[in-house]
Amino acid sequence: MSKDIRLRKGADLNLVGKAEKKINVKSKSDLFAIQPDDFFSLTPKLIVKEGEEVSKGSPVFYDKNNISINFVSPVSGILRSVNRVAKRKIESIVIERQGDREIIHDIPKELNRGNIIELLTNSGCWPFIRQRPYNIIADPNDTPKSILISCFTSAPLDVDFDFILENNKEDFQSGINIIQKLTNNNVVLTVSDKPTSFFKNIKNVDIIKVSGPHPSANPSVQIQKLFPINVGEKVWVIRPEDIVNIGLFFKTGVYQAQRTIALAGSSLKTPQYFKTKIGSQIEPLIKIAGLKSKSQTRYINGDVLTGSITTNDGFIGFYNNLLSVIPEGNKYRMFGWLPFMDNSILSLSRTSLSWLFSNKGYEIDTNLNGEERAIVVTGEMEKVFPMDIYPMQLLKVCMTGDIEKMEAFGIYEVVPEDFGLIDYANTSKIEAQEIISDAIKLMIKEAG
Repeated sequence: MSKDIRLRKGADLNLVGKAEKKINVKSKSDLFAIQPDDFFSLTPKLIVKEGEEVSKGSPVFYDKNNISINFVSPVSGILRSVNRVAKRKIESIVIERQGDREIIHDIPKELNRGNIIELLTNSGCWPFIRQRPYNIIADPNDTPKSILISCFTSAPLDVDFDFILENNKEDFQSGINIIQKLTNNNVVLTVSDKPTSFFKNIKNVDIIKVSGPHPSANPSVQIQKLFPINVGEKVWVIRPEDIVNIGLFFKTGVYQAQRTIALAGSSLKTPQYFKTKIGSQIEPLIKIAGLKSKSQTRYINGDVLTGSITTNDGFIGFYNNLLSVIPEGNKYRMFGWLPFMDNSILSLSRTSLSWLFSNKGYEIDTNLNGEERAIVVTGEMEKVFPMDIYPMQLLKVCMTGDIEKMEAFGIYEVVPEDFGLIDYANTSKIEAQEIISDAIKLMIKEAG
């Protein structure tokens, strides 16, 4: 496979507050959390109770729909609390770090698909592997059509994987060698056109160069261009740092929860990278980076387009390498509906003159600059959506819950994050990501 991908549709948002390329290793968090909502369509069943000791890598809960997959503690400590919301749904499982107990697994000298899957599921590494369609945790009983690893990012303020993994090249290659045994085809690495990327030297993979604006780094976009999913087919997706965690596990026999976080955004004094663990508490990182103002601030697990809201005392999401910190949009602009009234607003439709000053970067807040209104055929969605799908038509059939039409319009090929730019650019202000998320839940329930 040698066909490169070049995309024209989409948009890059140049925002103020990118993380400085130096990694802070002094951050110490005493609290860590596993949040079941990080795993789409998961029903957790607790194994341990409040007050019990846990070791690094010991099971905390499993998925009721697949009891073979363990979700384990990222650190050694005490399970301090199980926080629940309405209908006793588990929101988070909080662990206080204490001691250095750890579960050690025996790694056989001869590895095959069977014992690799057994080790990954027992150790807690299997949740690193997600599948398309639906973006749920992959089923160990499936054999994927291919395995894709997107080794670059295009979302606003997102991390540079070449930078954060430059000291883990050997572990990344080891992880690739393990993962490659899980598919009958080669693993596919998609890389940016940056000439210095070390990913271009990785062996036992197909290297595909991708160029173009956001969302060019989204796996769904790349999968559709490389190997479109037919009914019944699966493609597995893994994040680059989790390939390193898998490589380290097979090297040490101990579950690894390495997570390098880019703390970025215009509300921070010193945006920077932090080396920490999966599920780390946010507050210690914020104290080091510092806030510019005591006014209200929005904390986002992920990027500003697709991330989830959290709080100062919240926790880093399981798959996140980015925490965005921006001002709340709790103020209104006088005559904000007038074109060219405020040229500081980033507008993809060029209703302000901000595009003339794009090199300086934009300082955005959470203000929607409008209210929800009827969906009108304007072509705005299609301009920022590079997949061969009609996004407006798909959203409409998702809203009606028509499963057959959802299948026909491409629900198997998309996940909510693919509609992040549509949420931003669309003047109807509908919650496209929420609509797609609800539609996928319906598909899982009705079609499997």
